Order: sequence, then C-alpha cells, then structure tokens
Amino acid sequence: MTRLLASVASLEELTLAARGGADILDLKDPKSGALGAWPLDSIVRAVDTARQWHLRAPLSATVGDLPMDPIIVAGQVAETSTCGVDYVKIGLFPSGDPVGCVAALAPEARRGTRIVAVLFVDLWTDPGILLPDIAKAGFAGAMLDTAGKGSGGLLRHKTKGELARFLTQARSHGLLTGLAGSLRLDDIPALLPLAPDYLGFRTALCAGADRGGALDPAALAAVRDAVPEQPFNG
Repeated sequence: MTRLLASVASLEELTLAARGGADILDLKDPKSGALGAWPLDSIVRAVDTARQWHLRAPLSATVGDLPMDPIIVAGQVAETSTCGVDYVKIGLFPSGDPVGCVAALAPEARRGTRIVAVLFVDLWTDPGILLPDIAKAGFAGAMLDTAGKGSGGLLRHKTKGELARFLTQARSHGLLTGLAGSLRLDDIPALLPLAPDYLGFRTALCAGADRGGALDPAALAAVRDAVPEQPFNG
C-alpha cells in the first residue's frame, strides 16, 4: 500500500504532521532548494522530539542539493545518518559524477544507513538508468522528484506509463519506491494505482500551495483522506 510522506520545515511542523497522520516525516528546508537540508543540530532535536512520542512515524532527512562529488556526498550522508534518522535522502544530478557518488555510498549502506536516492525527472532523460548501481550499492530505495519547483509537477514531466516503468524496475531491484514533485491533491487518484511505497508532499500541504509557507493542518487532512492510511513497515 502507498504511504504519505510529509516534508516538514520545523519542529512545529514535525509535530503537526505527526498529529495529522503522516506515515513518514521528512525533514527538509524548502527554502534552500529541491532537497534543502536542516542543520545537523536541528535534525538531532527532531529525532529527540520524536523519540518522546509513544508511537512515531519513521523520520527521513535530506542532505541538501550537493555537487556530485563522491567525497562531499559520502561525508554529508554519513554526518546526517549519525543524527539518528531512519532514512537519508540524497539527490542525484546528471552533472559531475553521480555514478561515483552512488559507489562511494556503498560502505555507508553496509554500515546500516538506509539511503534513498532521489532522481529528478526534469533533469534525467531516463531516471531509471542508475537503478542497477543504486541497488548494487545497497541503497534502501529510489524515488522520483522534480528539481525545478516552478517548472510544473511530476505528471507534467513524465507520463503514468513512464512512472510505472520506473517503479517496476526499482521494485525488481528490491528497492522502496516513492513519487514526489509538486504533487497536488488531484494528482493522487492518478498516482495511487501505480502503487509506489509512498507519495511525497510539501506544496499540497501548505496554505495557498506555497511550499515555502507554513504547513496547513486542513490541507494535510485533505491529502491524508485521499491516501488510505496504512502502517509503515519499510
């Protein structure tokens, strides 16, 4: 079943999203790029906050829009992992050395860090091309997203057939799968039949669909109602 991932920009939003029933809580700074990172000390505070709850959804954290330099990427993923989150998300860009970055993260994956690759549909002609390398390196998952938030949402860049092929290929490698990218409430009926492991939201959860604005509990409730609630066992 498909779960709901909510990207949150503050400790206050973390608590609101948890109370609103989000299945995965994604720590991301939307004002700092497609995968803007929280400061490491703030990630630690988020983890400490969540640990005080009787029940909690898994936490993921982005590492920022990094250059595809294997040393930089491996270092940032390792630092983020030590904060105690359940998943670390790394955006893979076509420029630089994305293949080298994936290979450099294999030791971190072997140490138990659950890494999720984020592939941008508005930058990669074939975002599935790296999936064999991602699986070989021991990543936990792979997802599609958009890098340019002003260039339209996921379905503007890829057809449902193209998304389905990516998901099928990722599943064949044993990877968790996700779809995101300026998703709207009315995108959900088209995407649920593709059965990704999760759908990721930020824009649709904010007042006025402003991804840099504050999370709106009413908007979250509408998305929660549209994505059947399921326990996350990934």
